[in-house]
Amino acid sequence: MRNRKRNWIPEMGTAAPEMAETLPVASESPAGCKARAARNVLGQVVLPGEELLLPEQEETDGVGVAGERPLRLNAGMRSRLRVVCGPGLRRCGDRLLVTKCGRLRHKESGSGSSGGIYWVDSQQKRYVPVKGDHVIGIVTAKSGDIFKVDVGGSEPASLSYLAFEGATKRNRPNVQVGDLIYGQFVVANKDMEPEMVCIDSCGRANGMGVIGQDGLLFKVTLGLIRKLLAPDCEIIQEVGKLYPLEIVFGMNGRIWVKAKTIQQTLILANILEACEHMTTEQRKQIFARLAES
Repeated sequence: MRNRKRNWIPEMGTAAPEMAETLPVASESPAGCKARAARNVLGQVVLPGEELLLPEQEETDGVGVAGERPLRLNAGMRSRLRVVCGPGLRRCGDRLLVTKCGRLRHKESGSGSSGGIYWVDSQQKRYVPVKGDHVIGIVTAKSGDIFKVDVGGSEPASLSYLAFEGATKRNRPNVQVGDLIYGQFVVANKDMEPEMVCIDSCGRANGMGVIGQDGLLFKVTLGLIRKLLAPDCEIIQEVGKLYPLEIVFGMNGRIWVKAKTIQQTLILANILEACEHMTTEQRKQIFARLAES
């Protein structure tokens, strides 16, 4: 018989000679990088699966400055750090993980306590309702005393006819299907239908309610909306110097703008849409040309 060369196949429980070496155990985060301090990566891009380390302040007991360690949710009274996780971040046990790709942002809390709010600024287009957000919705249906409003989320929001300034059972607001509504969320979570109102805590409209029939409604990314609503945004100041206008921003990525003429309205809408991808020099050149014309 002719001798045939057979490949050696290891049995169960044994390892091939080439693979007998011990594989190193990965000590990195799922994103492929070691855990980084959050304060050192503010404004930088973070990836899903990364673990962030937050400065933890503990009561001094003779030792020096507190070090950095992963956020512990069961630290009890020892930790004075109170951190609020915004979009793109998730608490998993005693860890703080990144769930979206984007730039890490931070905002100090208004109460003056340490920690503040951390979130990931990502270029997403789908809006997830958040309690307290001011949005622009479209009335799609009326069911009894409740209006159904499309806010760009996974399901429509509900709006009561009593959630308007001065509304009573006899004095009902004039809201029709297809109208634009500017309001804020009072209920928004994954287990309940989002609920909108057009009044503030004092019962005043404060600019909320039915938006006029004229004007143009268009949609942009959520990142551009947050950029335009920033207190130090130069784009809105420059746009206001071009033409007299009325403008409404919704945190759900919708903008309603109205100028003196239809041509000016279209120009403003095109400028706002293009500002997301323009540099500061390009934007100033365009505004200078429009000001001269």
